[in-house]
Amino acid sequence: MQISITKADQLKPKPDENKLGFGTIFTDHMFNMDYSVEKGWHNPRIEPYGPISMDPSTMVLHYGQGVFEGLKAYRNKQGKIQLFRPQENFKRINHSNRKLCIPEIDEAFALDALKQLLDVEQAWVPSQPGTSLYIRPTIIAMDPFLGVRASFTYRFFIILSPVGAYYAEGFNPVKIMVTKDHVRAVRGGMGDTKTPGNYAASLFAGEAAHKAGYTQVLWLDGVELKYIEEVGAMNIFFVIDDELITPMLSGSILPGVTRNSVLELGKTWGLKVSERKISIDEVMNAHASGHLKEIFGSGTAAVISPVGELKYGDTVITVGDGQVGPLAHRFFEAIQDIQYGAIEGPAAWIETV
Repeated sequence: MQISITKADQLKPKPDENKLGFGTIFTDHMFNMDYSVEKGWHNPRIEPYGPISMDPSTMVLHYGQGVFEGLKAYRNKQGKIQLFRPQENFKRINHSNRKLCIPEIDEAFALDALKQLLDVEQAWVPSQPGTSLYIRPTIIAMDPFLGVRASFTYRFFIILSPVGAYYAEGFNPVKIMVTKDHVRAVRGGMGDTKTPGNYAASLFAGEAAHKAGYTQVLWLDGVELKYIEEVGAMNIFFVIDDELITPMLSGSILPGVTRNSVLELGKTWGLKVSERKISIDEVMNAHASGHLKEIFGSGTAAVISPVGELKYGDTVITVGDGQVGPLAHRFFEAIQDIQYGAIEGPAAWIETV
């Protein structure tokens, strides 16, 4: 399919790169493409950023049939723009599509569309250290219909947002709180997809954590409330003695691209890497016996988020003297250096624009 390009008549002023927040400023253009049963995916176009017109009965608004992804574009030291493992994001959106009964997209075409959009919007990719252009591909059900079924029509769009650091704290340890009152997902549900309902399900417990002075919630499994799953909207890692541990993918945990990158890098560094069940009791006991060295989260937005304090029930523990641990720091530096082109990563991790 040929992608049509319509340029905006008036361009927005570019923001101060030293004052970028996260997800509040959007570029001049977006990518749009439509789906119908008769035509399949069709009418791919890059056009001025603007509202999507929809009927009040549009199905995504009522039944949540939608999926999205999150990735970033980076400007390297040579001034060129590059993407970090974008193929994995489009592969994962198709995994989400299958579970939400949404027609799959052509992954290679979607990547090409993103590259063409970035070519139009290249002036929006910031160059200050730690900044990037956040990319949000999204697919939503568009039928105007009140009834529980899969939609017959869809909109696939990509929007872009220049961003700074995800956490106001920067690369400093955060405080997390374990919840046993709420669960995010259960095996057999939608926990391993990026769909709006997953994030809506996290809000109540997240607000409670914030009011208690904590940055994120540590989620336990939805059946036994025993095994650790994710932290906030990130995957979670523990360093116990010389073992790097992350919860195994069991259908209720999102298979993060950064999570996979940490695992692959850890193996190349010769670390003992484990994907297995890990209970909150094992973590607390490891701390009590002096074997818990580090805890950190991983995700696209923050890359690596070290944890300095953990609250479970009435017990509060300090992790690694409340400082950034050596492995968290090493992974953060290595992944960022690959993303910004300072060092060469594994084959096919970087896609140039």
